[in-house]
Amino acid sequence: MAGMTFAQKVLFRASGRQASPGDIVSAKVDLAMSHENSALVVKAFREMGAERIWDCEKVVVLFDHRVPANTSKTAEGHRAVRRFAIEQGLPHFYDLKEGICHQVLPEKGHIVPGMLVVGCDSHTTTYGALGAFSTGIGATEMAAVWATGELWFRIPETLRVRVGGSLPRRVSAKDVILSIIGDLGADGADYMCVEFVGDTIDRMSISSRMVLSNMSVEMGAKAGVVFPDGKTEEWLGPRTSRPWGTETSDASAEIADEVNFDISSLHPQVAKPHSVDNVVPVEEVSGIEIDQALLGSCTNGRLEDLQAAEAILRGRRIADRTRLIVVPASREVYIDAAEAGTLASLVKSGAIVLNPGCGPCLGAHQGILAAGERCISTTNRNFKGRMGNPNSEIYLASPETVAASALKGEITDPREV
Repeated sequence: MAGMTFAQKVLFRASGRQASPGDIVSAKVDLAMSHENSALVVKAFREMGAERIWDCEKVVVLFDHRVPANTSKTAEGHRAVRRFAIEQGLPHFYDLKEGICHQVLPEKGHIVPGMLVVGCDSHTTTYGALGAFSTGIGATEMAAVWATGELWFRIPETLRVRVGGSLPRRVSAKDVILSIIGDLGADGADYMCVEFVGDTIDRMSISSRMVLSNMSVEMGAKAGVVFPDGKTEEWLGPRTSRPWGTETSDASAEIADEVNFDISSLHPQVAKPHSVDNVVPVEEVSGIEIDQALLGSCTNGRLEDLQAAEAILRGRRIADRTRLIVVPASREVYIDAAEAGTLASLVKSGAIVLNPGCGPCLGAHQGILAAGERCISTTNRNFKGRMGNPNSEIYLASPETVAASALKGEITDPREV
């Protein structure tokens, strides 16, 4: 008899039903997260006649997409959710002060390996870096979870991505995941649980693993996971006292496919407009002038990302015609980067530092591009209009490539700086 995959094990525990890929189960959710769209969730929650959240300890609500409020409509939505949080007695309501949900939840110890997590955001897959099965859902689905604590899931097939080799100089996790997405395509892991394994992954920090799981959704994945190890235990140690196990796939489990990547000779990668899988080596786009460079987001707004960029810019000034916007992913990251002198150094190089949040990535009120402008960004999406203007262009790259490009005012290979 074949063993079970990681996805099967988590959903078996949560549903009490042993099932095969393709089967549908009703599973009990371990944690439910929502941000500004909580206003929509509250509305749907009321419309279905619900009065009380099934378990307030298992719900996290915060604001991160439009903070501080960018319009009166946003402000009204924030107020409605604040009132709901007070009414329900939500103990894990962070308002707008902490940063991006996908950074804050792990930092605050809400995520441990083996959990079943749902969030009102497609990049909820980020939590897979800590060995959780985490996935995005819609506002109406979240309202049902708030009311019942359960949701139906189709057991996903498994795609194993094995990555080997040592990262070359100034090549990082963002280049790895862009290369994988470029190779597999935007639908290459459609509704699959992607398992990132191999010696390269083993050597990566938790922050770097978050980059992989975060962007697994950009190739269609239902979830993206890195199995827990000593680094996971060390990272979680000071953040939570909750017990956790080490769920992995059985050796005899049947998986849909396994692909191998050797990154020993990988070049810095860039995703060209207007799709994430439109990926080329940086050399193919070097020299293209840019108007804005963005360092931040739930993909690359952590301390190691800011420090990688600062190491390139230290003692130098960005190009006069280029704007460099820096957005730490959380209050914790902001403080750590400030105390380390990283933010001061970036500002001396010409950067503008914003409050922690989604900001320019969303294109709602910060860093909006003008028609015809180009931005090179460490964010996760470059769709037409993503940064507020359908007549602009967004190139996705690593913190190293973004920093080098800001320095030169054009897309630049960070190995040449």
